[in-house]
Amino acid sequence: MGVFDDALAVLAADPNLGVEATYRAAGTGAPVLLRVLRSSPDRVVDAFDTPLLRATDVLTVAIAALPAIEVGDIFAIGPDLLTVDSAERDAAGVAWRVLCRR
Repeated sequence: MGVFDDALAVLAADPNLGVEATYRAAGTGAPVLLRVLRSSPDRVVDAFDTPLLRATDVLTVAIAALPAIEVGDIFAIGPDLLTVDSAERDAAGVAWRVLCRR
């Protein structure tokens, strides 16, 4: 592990920042328990020339914990089921930035 991996692990372990999540690959994937960083920014989207406020969830997930994430995979965090819309690696290759819908 590198310094960035260590830093991400410390942040995810912090009870004020990280949350427990259960990941399941689309279909019949086996559940994987892990800690992630979650943010829930609202986004303004345009629908028929009408701005709508849409709740989104962005997860930061260590690549060491999940080497692959695909569209349609599921994260369960507490009572929320989040479906992956997209996942991209960060520049350092340490974490996924996962955009989800509820």
